[in-house]
Amino acid sequence: MSSKIYVLDTNIILHNFHMINELSDEGNNTIVIPETVLIELENFKKNFSELGFQARMFARMLATCKVSEVDFKNNCRIVKMKYDNTIIHLFAKTKYDSDIDSAHLDESNDKRIVEVASAAQDYYKGHKITFLSLDVYARMFGLLANVKVESLREDRSDVPNFEFIKKIPLDSSYFNSLNNKHILDYDANYTYGTYSYEFTSDDGNSLYAIISPGGLINVINENEDFKGLEVKPINLKQKFFMKAVLSDHYDIHIIDARAGSGKTLMAFTAAMRLIDKGVYEKIVYVRNSIESVDKGADVGYLSGNDEKFRIYNMALYDTLEFIAKKKLRKKENSELQMAIESKIEELIGKYHIEKLWPGEARGRTLSNAIVILDEWQNSSNNTTQLILSRLDNQCKAIVIGSNRQIDNMYLNRYNNGLTSLLKETKKEPSEINLFAIELDKSVRGKFSHFADEVFGKSEKK
Repeated sequence: MSSKIYVLDTNIILHNFHMINELSDEGNNTIVIPETVLIELENFKKNFSELGFQARMFARMLATCKVSEVDFKNNCRIVKMKYDNTIIHLFAKTKYDSDIDSAHLDESNDKRIVEVASAAQDYYKGHKITFLSLDVYARMFGLLANVKVESLREDRSDVPNFEFIKKIPLDSSYFNSLNNKHILDYDANYTYGTYSYEFTSDDGNSLYAIISPGGLINVINENEDFKGLEVKPINLKQKFFMKAVLSDHYDIHIIDARAGSGKTLMAFTAAMRLIDKGVYEKIVYVRNSIESVDKGADVGYLSGNDEKFRIYNMALYDTLEFIAKKKLRKKENSELQMAIESKIEELIGKYHIEKLWPGEARGRTLSNAIVILDEWQNSSNNTTQLILSRLDNQCKAIVIGSNRQIDNMYLNRYNNGLTSLLKETKKEPSEINLFAIELDKSVRGKFSHFADEVFGKSEKK
């Protein structure tokens, strides 16, 4: 018999069905799947969200399993299966102590799953039984049933501190000759992961620059770099961000930004400029809708792009509306709203703006596009891999999110796609060149700043 027995909650499989293979440890441990988990996965597999994908992939795994034994003992039926070296036991009780309450179905299911974990302690006597769940309440039910409980260990992998911007003293006599020089000539302690510099002189002058993947200094020249932009960056970090996106140095830009920092607006403004210059052909906006996960709605089958834009992408619509108003600022029009709507449609057509929901991405190839991945703290590593693997070499990706605002119940600040990409910024550049920055100043207004200061404190701990 295996050394450890893991009883899995539904959310473990929905988080990443590959966890089964990892937990199995080449067959050294046994994976127990309660009957109620199968019922919940059956409901999820019809969903076209990422959760549905995980449920369907697990179903395919089960379909290829070989049944070795069906055991009936202590009013429990256990179907013993094997998938390669992975040992899987499907576990059901003939009678449950918990009745199904349709008004509180999730709680009823949790209790029945915990009942299986408790029954497993009798069935697998002499072995360590552990109930794995991402749901803290399900784990509490397990503790009340005297079952050992754990969350996934990967949930608590270290999130390093990031120093994307560095400030160093430098005599202003060097400022005019700094551009395109190597950063190591001025900062012997330069390390990968520092993408922007603020050079300060004793005479009160400052110079700002981003660092190319090869270590060359690219000085920000506001009069040249941001000339003609419909929306210009208004603070230093926005300027670093905009300079980096408009350059041809980086393939993926990772932006950790608080609410109201102008992240999406800056991304679209820069993307439109690059399309105007003929560098790219279109903008693809990707957002993993939490609304669709919660309600089981399939955004891919909503009728018409307008509905998709308005219902699930109001942030995108607000951004386009802001840009449209900027373009109309000198135009007096008694029917201003109609003019704004018309300008938004013009922007969507001119810049070939597409909305891509992750469920629609499989099988697609994105080419000559700037792909903006928004609210990425709500996307898993699997979704991140799915989207980035759709991009060919003629694409640029801008990944935006904030670990202060995680709405996906299956993710936290340790295990989401945004955090995983941020960790990559500490590594030496490979064939993909990364740029990262934190936008920590709210420019939306006093309400956004107040809300983040007051209610965001606990999220930062």
